[in-house]
Parts: sequence; C-alpha cells; structure tokens
Amino acid sequence: MNEPGVQSLMDQETLDQRVRTGDAPDWVADHWHSFREGLLGERNGTSFPCFFGAESVRDGDPLYTAVPSTSDADALLTLRDRLLEYLDVYEDHSGRASLVTFFKPPAQPLSEREYHETLWHILQTLHLHDPAPWPDSIPTDPDDPHWEFCLGGEPMFPTCRAPFYEQRKSRYCPVGLEITFQPRALFESLSVTADTEAGQRARDVIQGRLEEYDGVCPHADLGDWGVEGDREWPQYMLSEDDAHAPSTCPITITRTHPKPAARLP
Repeated sequence: MNEPGVQSLMDQETLDQRVRTGDAPDWVADHWHSFREGLLGERNGTSFPCFFGAESVRDGDPLYTAVPSTSDADALLTLRDRLLEYLDVYEDHSGRASLVTFFKPPAQPLSEREYHETLWHILQTLHLHDPAPWPDSIPTDPDDPHWEFCLGGEPMFPTCRAPFYEQRKSRYCPVGLEITFQPRALFESLSVTADTEAGQRARDVIQGRLEEYDGVCPHADLGDWGVEGDREWPQYMLSEDDAHAPSTCPITITRTHPKPAARLP
C-alpha cells in the first residue's frame, strides 16, 4: 500500500499529500477535491445524506486508487489487483474503510447511457478475471433479491458518482466516473444491514436527508439487499433518465471457475 504510481492503493493521507505536492495527475487531484467537497460540504443547508460516508472521510478511513482508463485491459486488470489488495488490508486499516476509485475522464463527454455501459463493462471485466469462485451463498441471477456483485469471494456494494446527474447531486461528480466499493462485511460490522433495527433507523434518516439534499424524492430503485421486490444492481448507478438506463442487468455471472479462456469484453 502507498507505493508509487497512480494505480497504487493509497490511504487518504497519502492521496492528499500527493495531490498537495503535485505528485498526482491533475485529473486525480480534481477527483479528490470533488469527492472531499461532496461528502464534507453542504447543499440546501443539508450535509451529505450518508453520515457514515461523511464521517469516514472526515476521519480519513477510506482507501483510494486511480484508474487511467475505463476500457484499457491493463488498467482494468490492475484495478482488479487493487481491489484484491484492498480486501486483504481494509479491516486492519479501519472498520469503515471503503475503496474509492477515481477514473480518468474521457476525452469527450459521455451520455448517461454510455456511463451505464461503462460501469457494467468494468464489472463484467472484473468478474471474468476474478481469481476466486463466485460464492455459493450468492445467486448468479441479478434479478434475485439476494444477488450482489462479488470479487475475490467477497460480496460488495459498488456505488457511482458521475457527471450526468443534474438533479441527484448526491451522485454527481463533475470530473468523471467514480466507483466506491463497500464489502457487505463492512455493513454487517457496523450493524446497519436491513435486518437490524439500527439499519432501518439509519436508512430512514439517510433517505430523509437525501430528499433535502437533492431537492427531489429518493429514487424509486433505492432498497435493501435481500428484501423481496428490491434489486441491488440498479442502485449501483441510479438512473437520472429511465430511458437511458438498462431495463435488465447487463452482466453475465457464472460459477464456472476458473473462467475458460477469459477475455476482456
């Protein structure tokens, strides 16, 4: 961790120092400033809705990496390696250490549809090159309420910020794509899963603050893992315009392991 290079796994102090000393590319600095301001600032007189996320950034808990391309094979395979490294070290680093990934912005602006396609291309690539089998306890069908993206045998919840959000500013990033990966074990350690009273209270508070922060009703796709009728995958990148978002989950999951002649899609 904290090795030289834009794609190293960094703690927050190291990332901030590299940005301040000019040792990080401008696009990484832009992402860091936007991310920090988004989670620690206010909008409509309201703090960032997820108080767990805001507190973790304030306390320096997250780990970070930067990815110089959303499509280059080497860049995405290195992202896989950083995710696996993160899974090995995050519990020793902090009980609230999510992995925040900053992607180099595209040469030309992307549409909402293209950002959805980009996200699922990244997740599909990670799955195809996962060194661990898909967990037996997690279904392979994204239309199952117990489905969740997995890597290295660990179920996790990736959430995105992107430039196309005009109304839902809690998901807005003016720079480019950001994905924050949070293992399910992290939520369980904080006792904020849907099957706990504390988790339900946290959800109610967050959704109330979300409406105040964004100025619109919480998204209809927001839900809880494992609850009948709720689906996990649409929450990774909430739609701004339903016409531009996928109607079915655009990922193919298989338990076959290792993947036969896996190729980047």
